Amino acid sequence: MDEVTGAQLVAESLKTQNVEYMFGIVGVPIIEVAMAAQAAGIKYIGMRNEQAACYAASAIGYLTGRPVVVIGGSSDRNQETAGAFQEFPQVEACRLYSKFSARPSSLEAIPSVIEKAVRTSIYGRPGACYVDIAGDMVNAKVDRINVRFAIIYLIVSCCPPPPVSVAEKSTINEAISVLKMAERPLVIIGKGAAYGRAETALREFVEVSRLPFLPTPMGKGVLPDDHPNCVAAARSRALLQADVVLLLGARLNWMLHFGLPPRFDPNVKIIQVDLCAEEMGNNIRPAVALLGDVNATVTQLLQQVGKDGWKYSFDTEWWSTLKAKITANAKISKALALQSTLPMNYYTVFHHISQLLPHDCIIVSEGANTMDIGRTMLNNYLPRHRLDAGTFGTMGVGLGFAIAAAALERRENKGQRIVCVEGDSAFGFSGMEVETMCRYNLPVIIIVVNNNGIYSGVDPETWKEMAKMGDLTTFAPPVTLLPEARYDEVMTAFGGRGFLVRTVEELRSALQLSLSDWERPSLLNVLIDPSSDRKQQVTVTCAENNSVRLPD
Repeated sequence: MDEVTGAQLVAESLKTQNVEYMFGIVGVPIIEVAMAAQAAGIKYIGMRNEQAACYAASAIGYLTGRPVVVIGGSSDRNQETAGAFQEFPQVEACRLYSKFSARPSSLEAIPSVIEKAVRTSIYGRPGACYVDIAGDMVNAKVDRINVRFAIIYLIVSCCPPPPVSVAEKSTINEAISVLKMAERPLVIIGKGAAYGRAETALREFVEVSRLPFLPTPMGKGVLPDDHPNCVAAARSRALLQADVVLLLGARLNWMLHFGLPPRFDPNVKIIQVDLCAEEMGNNIRPAVALLGDVNATVTQLLQQVGKDGWKYSFDTEWWSTLKAKITANAKISKALALQSTLPMNYYTVFHHISQLLPHDCIIVSEGANTMDIGRTMLNNYLPRHRLDAGTFGTMGVGLGFAIAAAALERRENKGQRIVCVEGDSAFGFSGMEVETMCRYNLPVIIIVVNNNGIYSGVDPETWKEMAKMGDLTTFAPPVTLLPEARYDEVMTAFGGRGFLVRTVEELRSALQLSLSDWERPSLLNVLIDPSSDRKQQVTVTCAENNSVRLPD
């Protein structure tokens, strides 16, 4: 008999589905699953925190087009309802948060359940799936012949790529008609366009149509941020005054202000392109709904524009308005960036970082002001080269994302640097993952923009004065963190390189040294003014004649 264990079946089934990476923290009962995965040729990266492991898996899924499948160990089947160790209805709980959640009913069923989990994760709107493995199934054995012919006498093979859907031709014609009538059109490029590999068709469409475009945070780089049609530096003005918006793989959720006033024109027409029918009409009923794969749908739009020969004119009041706002905002940011006072502000730090970063680096970012200001000042030039906290704004994702990107870079060997820009508060969520980077010799460059707090902090002198007043739990503002905490020494403790940075000269020197070092990770602890903030917001008037302050 050729016997195989449950752990081997899980690992081999994942390998059959072209799973190449596994991130996790092992413990009873799944240690053997990780060992079997390595034996099957899957790269296993042991993390220090289970959340960070899932963040890493989600990032590598986004970068490769293979979303997360979570494998969880659970109590033995014969101990259910008896109060087993960590007994919990995991399958039922995960159904609320995943596209598919199941426990194989037997060892023989493992390959088919794994196949369905992977297939479900990549078909339709991508999403995470969960497979539960009972503890007693891990080391149990079964004859391979029984596994091979268990499911209606078919061998479970790798699922095919997701089918590509296209929009109805009539809706394509309708969308082009709406665009032709627009006085102030705008294309919004979302993360879905990045995941859908739409960059080639989208670039040609934008350049042929001459339309202005605005990327969402993780839509940055689908087209280069320095593209002449990019109006990201006039974001608020573009959203507020556009009369027609072509929405490509983005949702009208809080990140796009729900498509509603005062951030949008109340009469704006939305042309919505999405893979998920249920997304159509959320918050705003679209003037045209294009249901289909983003890349395929943009290709359809491009073909129709080519047939019509239509182009939006650069010589319009709309383009003049957007360019004037871009110029004005650039002057404000430049003035802040060139301030020579110490401690530095956000804009000074990002200005010098942006001058030194390679155009092909992958930028990972999280934090409050650190992430928001970094989005505007750190350009992306290639698709899927920005990873940040996304729709949920989840803090702690940064180091897991960076580890995943570095692991992928090691395999592909493109010579691309992974640069993780963190707020000091955000770094604290997953800071111990620097040990993971050092353990696997992943040359990630971490830049902690340290303002001594969450949103803002206090300087060391103020902290000392507060301490004299009594118990700091009574007097210290809830947003404050320990002033000038030595995050750089956390990295050096594990064998990486750490730099304490106070000046522009120190920042540039430390970053250049880090960029030249491919052997180990680095951490730059950049101390900035605790009161540093975003540039002053501007007041605009919306259609309802109410004044509102908006950042650009």
